[in-house]
Amino acid sequence: MKGEYKHSIDAKGRLAMPAKLREELGEHFTVTKGLDGCLSVYPEAEWKRLEDKIRTLGNGEKARRVKRYYFANAFDAQLDAQGRILIPANLRTFAELQKDVTVIGQLDHAEIWNSDKWRAYNDEIDAEIVAADVEDIDF
Repeated sequence: MKGEYKHSIDAKGRLAMPAKLREELGEHFTVTKGLDGCLSVYPEAEWKRLEDKIRTLGNGEKARRVKRYYFANAFDAQLDAQGRILIPANLRTFAELQKDVTVIGQLDHAEIWNSDKWRAYNDEIDAEIVAADVEDIDF
């Protein structure tokens, strides 16, 4: 998944998912808390991979925290006839989603951001930072 899409959430908490991402997300997908203050949106196969990986973590304190973070806040998204999903209030609050949102593709999943937070996050990133990151992770 790739791209950046500007959208709005209506007063009822519904978000029209970008058509290009809907194709890649498929009919069934999962939304949960993401990292960096956004929401993560996983197609069915990627959510299954994440579940399988988290299952291998055991039951230690850190593993329980990871499980709770992802699974207690997850919901199975249902597209309505207009291609919208209803984002629960707790997740809208977590990601500070009020009206203007940005949906971005992240290779194997999508993210839903408060547009102001996305802009601030994105403005902090430049080619030098990414070049250093690429070196650090042996890209």
